[in-house]
Order: sequence, then C-alpha cells, then structure tokens
Amino acid sequence: MITKNTVVSLGYRLTNAEGKELDSASSSDPLSYLHGHKQIVPGLENALEGLLVGDKKEVSLSPEEGYGQVIPELRLKLPRTQFPEDMEITPGLQFEANLGDNHHVFTIIGEDGDDVNIDGNHPLAGQALNFSVEVLGIRPATEEEIQHGHSHDGHSHH
Repeated sequence: MITKNTVVSLGYRLTNAEGKELDSASSSDPLSYLHGHKQIVPGLENALEGLLVGDKKEVSLSPEEGYGQVIPELRLKLPRTQFPEDMEITPGLQFEANLGDNHHVFTIIGEDGDDVNIDGNHPLAGQALNFSVEVLGIRPATEEEIQHGHSHDGHSHH
C-alpha cells in the first residue's frame, strides 16, 4: 500500500484542461518516486495515498494543487548584457538563477530589442492538471533513499 517512505512506480498520462497530453510515463519506463517527500505535486501525492499495486485512478488538480498560480513578478526583462555574449538566446531555453533567497528555473521567452524576456514560473503554472495513473509497483524505501529524500530507481520528474 502507498504510504510515507514507500517507493512507488507509476505509469501515468498527464493532460491539461483541453485534453492535450503534457507528459506521460509508460510501464516500460515508469516514474519512480519516494512517497511522502514532496517529490511530486502535492495534490497527486495526496490522491495516491493508500492505493495498491494495480490500482488505477483519475486525478484532477486545480493549479493550487499542482504547480501553483502564475506569479507575474517572475516574468522579468533582463538586459542582453547580463547573458554571456556567446550564448544564443533561444526561446524555451531554461537556466537556473537565484532571486532573493529563492532558487528559480527561468525559461527564456525571447528577445525584445536589447532586453531578454524571461519567465520564472513553472511551465505548467496556472493550469488545471488531469492525471490518469496506474500503480505499477510499491516497495519499502531504503534507509539511504529516506535520508536523501528521493528514490534511486530510474528517473524522477520534478
């Protein structure tokens, strides 16, 4: 059963309110995560609590339960001179930066004259998310995984 400190393998399909597929993981390449450690969005983690292997569930999340609302303050304009000269300003390119005490991943939206428009919101911020999930596996986490706060299986999405 899915409880805190179990490592869960999921197959899932994530769609937005319009039904467009945003992300998925299949049984051959499942998402593995450590339950109870905020590795996946809170609304999904809460919905999976108590499920068993083989269970399937449809989970619809509001933006608050997913990646939060869009924060206008994270949409910034930076002078081109702040970026390395040899760096190509490619829309969709992501980079990490510290803003105050918070670490953000910014996405380049595009150049605007001598400025570069960037957005520090998660690409899925402000969106309702629909997950169709299937529990493929559950096992107790190892001591090391619990200490590190993540599973050591396969890849994990953040």
